[in-house]
Amino acid sequence: MSASRSAGDGGERTSASRPVTGEPVGAAEATVSWPPADGPVVCVGETMAALAPEPPDSLETGESLRVSVAGAESNVAMYLADLGRAAVWLSVLGDDPFGRRVRAAVAATGVDVSGVRHDPGRPTGLLIKDPGPTGTRVHYYRRGSAASALGPGILDDPAVTSAAVLHLTGVTAALSPSCRELVERALATPPGERSYAVSFDVNHRPALWPEGTAPAVLRDVADRADITFVGLDEAQRLWGDELDAGGVRKTLPGPRLLVVKDGGRAATVFGEAGEVTVPALRTEVVEPVGAGDAFAAGFLAGLLRDGDLPRALRLGHITAASALKVTGDHGPLPDPATLERLLGLTSREWAEHA
Repeated sequence: MSASRSAGDGGERTSASRPVTGEPVGAAEATVSWPPADGPVVCVGETMAALAPEPPDSLETGESLRVSVAGAESNVAMYLADLGRAAVWLSVLGDDPFGRRVRAAVAATGVDVSGVRHDPGRPTGLLIKDPGPTGTRVHYYRRGSAASALGPGILDDPAVTSAAVLHLTGVTAALSPSCRELVERALATPPGERSYAVSFDVNHRPALWPEGTAPAVLRDVADRADITFVGLDEAQRLWGDELDAGGVRKTLPGPRLLVVKDGGRAATVFGEAGEVTVPALRTEVVEPVGAGDAFAAGFLAGLLRDGDLPRALRLGHITAASALKVTGDHGPLPDPATLERLLGLTSREWAEHA
């Protein structure tokens, strides 16, 4: 499956009367520095073993299945490590071959997995992809998985207390009552009193939610994070078909930074200093799964690098393009020289790649 992505306008747009990296009012009294200090990003959530036939085969016709790993939070951690950021992944896996394979695969990218535990009584979750001419269907086998028993106690891990950013997603909030409690505890402390910034990707997975429950829960959680990521299309499905990026900001006024991703067109970040929009890179799409996680990792890496929001959005787009070019969730980044060249383009030059 191949598609061309392009942005609808030219270069970056910013509507800010103050520097976008300025410290918010009252931040001097906060425990967490803003933008977040240069420290590790701790990602908490389930990662599954993933099976998929090689395209264009489907599950019904394929002769063999490729084994990989799939998990929103570990995807973010792996891309952060690729980008040279200190990243920690915390989770629970089954004490089984899939669990050991998942842990080894994540560790191989440079992510700290020392806090990952293995549960002898519950299995590692399993995901099976079924490529087709209209897209890839995903079948989940995760009920009763080891990670579904995650709870707020995992936040007592020493890695969390030393984190610059704690990254969570809406997938975790949907897995079980104890997983919901984990997310609630992470957000229970008011933003100005947290020792780390909380990053939250809405990552709405309708199949995981009881009918009608996701919109209110995800809106509440997303609005209490310091940094929130949401796709415009998923925001429209959750909170109203008529929403545009500005409408999403009105729906979620709480985050210090709200990043609204408009598919292959552009991404906009809303902050106290205004809003910045950067068009997406034109990219051949092999499979879209994992691109949102890659974007979040790129943006967080850019934010931690120097707080420059236009560059953070660019790094998000560059990282997302790496995921779009492969059938798995984790694709190779451009070499460092190419990456720096892209980040250093003028707005007009960037627009020529969009």
